[in-house]
Amino acid sequence: MYYRRQMEKAILKASEEFPVIMVCGQRQVGKSTMLRQLSENDRTYVTFDDAKARNLAKKDPALFFETYGYKLFIDEFQYVPEILSEIKRIVDEKTYSGEKVNGTFWLSGSQKFVMMKHVTESLAGRVAVFNLLPLSQREIDGNVDEPFRPDVESIRERSKTDRTTSEVFELIFRGGMPRIVSDGVDRDLYFSSYMDTYIERDISRIENIGKLDEFRDFVTYMAANTAQELKYDSISKAIGVSAPTVKEWVSVLERSGIIYILRTYSPNFSKRLVKTPKCYFIDTGLAAYLTSWPTPETLMNGNAAGAFFETYVVGELLKGYANAARDPRLFYYRDVDKKEIDLLMEEGDAVYPLEIKKGKNPSDAGRNFSVLEKFKKTVKPGLILCMADELFPVSRDLWYCPISLI
Repeated sequence: MYYRRQMEKAILKASEEFPVIMVCGQRQVGKSTMLRQLSENDRTYVTFDDAKARNLAKKDPALFFETYGYKLFIDEFQYVPEILSEIKRIVDEKTYSGEKVNGTFWLSGSQKFVMMKHVTESLAGRVAVFNLLPLSQREIDGNVDEPFRPDVESIRERSKTDRTTSEVFELIFRGGMPRIVSDGVDRDLYFSSYMDTYIERDISRIENIGKLDEFRDFVTYMAANTAQELKYDSISKAIGVSAPTVKEWVSVLERSGIIYILRTYSPNFSKRLVKTPKCYFIDTGLAAYLTSWPTPETLMNGNAAGAFFETYVVGELLKGYANAARDPRLFYYRDVDKKEIDLLMEEGDAVYPLEIKKGKNPSDAGRNFSVLEKFKKTVKPGLILCMADELFPVSRDLWYCPISLI
């Protein structure tokens, strides 16, 4: 079963405006399936997983394009980044001759930062870049509307699918990988194979990772500490590798779409604000697998339930904005007095405080929102993203918001 992706509309629009479309994302999130579904019989498909095509592209890029022609969809193109120079030449030549060039090349790959380095050097101004994440709850439900905005009037207009806490934790436990969601493959076998592929094929092939066993331990440690502050020294001691190595490995996970780094909010660089970022696993199913939670029920009732619930909510927000190719401007707040706000969403001069709670009617959840007044920003009514049954005011400046509305 194919779930329609929220990103499809943005890709088709961008393909009318840019010569090159690039879709990044971690392995197996559905990049190739989505783009092949969109292109139908309209363009030729080639993947650099194919050794013959890969070697031809490396050896003779001009002959590669003569062989496959246009329009063209190149999958796993990060294995031959040199081909971007030839794409630039073709795009510029077509542009100068007055030929229609927009939508000529679609590219996809699983190493965004590696890809972007070469794209910035070769295709600046000629490429639209998208970052596809695992399936969101709204895509699974068939709701492909606009991304969540934290103002009450916008939220009122959104459709929602009611779920119990147990049903939400089933989603958290399963995650959003399309093969698990749509094809019903065995979750544990899938993620076991996924990790082998990710480490042996992607990481060892592209990155200079010498200690693969330690790297596996590191990934598991990061999964166990999702939604926590990113403290390199603590990770270094726990894994037994140097802090610089930990920083390098964190960057590897971020570049390959496994984790998301949430930066702190510090508009005036106050010394009283904590600068340590937080780290979230993008796919909660992979994180639950790595940390050996056997069932959704044990996860829901375990000591990591709050962290996984928060990770799920942050992930859903990120997916909506990534699918629309927008920056959500997300931050978190913590000061030296240990006052913390889970999320801040910034829009221009306005800031929306968001707190994430697993309960239905959590009490005193917005108690720290008043600290934002010192920043001289327009502080909008805050939201408690929780398991509430409906959007409902606690006061004029604080609302319960069901997570099904994000």
